[in-house]
Amino acid sequence: MVKTRRTSVSAPSSARPAAKPISFVFYLAQDFPLIAFSSAVDALRLANAAVGYRAYDWRVASRDGGSVRSSCGVDISVASDLAAERKCLLNSERPAMAIVCAGRTLENPSDRALEAWLRECRLRRIAVGAFGSGSYMLAKAGLLDRKKCAIHWEKLPGFSEQFMTTFPSHTIFQEDGDVWTCPGGMAAFHMMLQIVGSDFGEQIVARVCDQALVERARLPTERQRVPLANRPGMVNETVVTVVEQMELNLAEPLSVDHLALRVNLSRRQVERLFRNHIGCSPVRYYRELRLERAKLLLMQSQIPIVGIAVSCGFLSASHFSKCYREANGMSPMQARKNRDHLAAGRIAGKAYEAAA
Repeated sequence: MVKTRRTSVSAPSSARPAAKPISFVFYLAQDFPLIAFSSAVDALRLANAAVGYRAYDWRVASRDGGSVRSSCGVDISVASDLAAERKCLLNSERPAMAIVCAGRTLENPSDRALEAWLRECRLRRIAVGAFGSGSYMLAKAGLLDRKKCAIHWEKLPGFSEQFMTTFPSHTIFQEDGDVWTCPGGMAAFHMMLQIVGSDFGEQIVARVCDQALVERARLPTERQRVPLANRPGMVNETVVTVVEQMELNLAEPLSVDHLALRVNLSRRQVERLFRNHIGCSPVRYYRELRLERAKLLLMQSQIPIVGIAVSCGFLSASHFSKCYREANGMSPMQARKNRDHLAAGRIAGKAYEAAA
């Protein structure tokens, strides 16, 4: 929980506040994900309605105080800028928690002013959090060193290579020493429910879920997804366990017999489970999982292709290239050239916009 908060209560709707509202600051970066920001704010709004008074309040900030455009093109006006927020740390307007909401663009350079504000928040024992690529900003500020963090599955391989002193995971959110992270999307709603629950108990969380038409609050240990599953929804727990073993052993793949032993089943039983719940054999699934990780590393890192091949369990660069081409219609080298071409185009586009 956020340690600057008052103790948890199970307040009736007629209750009245005993202290001023618990305050949040949402810092919005350009191209931030609107769904994460709006769902987090709505969790707080619904919590206020559930307890019957203004238990939470929030304000929105940007670097210069100007409006910020979300990834879907909607502009959001803000109440303050970084300079004002740094002053607030010294007075009664200091927040209980500061959350950075950022999109999936990874090419943004470091922002020293933002990083300094985040570090000062932690020095003053203010909790910090991140939605989406906001975790990159926390990591650049040095606030995720040797800490668990929840990173979007698509960005996790590249994040792991860039910030090797962090402990990233596939879970929907993480809290480690008052540093909260979530991969974005609706995971932000569930992260805020965890905070509401620590303040006001599960009864209030249940009321919020009822109002939001959400079946239940998801646990922080839940996975973001089961990779490559052929349909959404719940997947057999044994299949999930086998998939987790595969993910832990991508560089040196385990045999199906070995995987079966780890879940106390026969090879035939594991193969049947995969056909029923995933739609393919465990051997094929394992190969596709390794190819998916290889593709993400090609797009997000500068690791040599032969290094990617080894780290994803392929016997040689030529074997990797053959499998990659069959799956993606192009060689790993061509995929990386395409990435560099697109990145150069984005940089040129930004330069043109700045000049205009």
